[in-house]
Amino acid sequence: MSILNRKAKFKYHFIEHYIAGIQLFGTEVKSIRQNKANIMESFCQIKHGELYSINMYIDEYKFGTNWNHSIRRERKLLLKKQELIRINKKLKDPGLTLIPIELFFNDKGYIKLKIVLAKGKKTHDKRESLRKKDFLKEINRSLKFKNRI
Repeated sequence: MSILNRKAKFKYHFIEHYIAGIQLFGTEVKSIRQNKANIMESFCQIKHGELYSINMYIDEYKFGTNWNHSIRRERKLLLKKQELIRINKKLKDPGLTLIPIELFFNDKGYIKLKIVLAKGKKTHDKRESLRKKDFLKEINRSLKFKNRI
């Protein structure tokens, strides 16, 4: 089970991938297990030498009491110090940003966030990727049609 940011591949060119741990409350983990989270509008930012995921939506846990979490709080991401330093140096280049693309459970059952150092696409790049996608669909349709005959 994983939660994906499907629009990210259309909007950005991916440069580097990182897998980060994420600091969560118990009710947040239970909501994620019920697949009630969204990372479409979220982004990552370095504050005071630590990496945070901002604007990630995790719905309130249904059976949580007054100890329930806030829906769109900043969540700390856990990376090695060397990775943080490397990311911070690269983020100084204009046009680069950090975007979460996948929220998933690893083999040990911990929740991890796959983040990407990315550069935004221009509108003509987006049009080109749409053309390529349509072209591949057409080829697949024609191959299926030939296999039927």
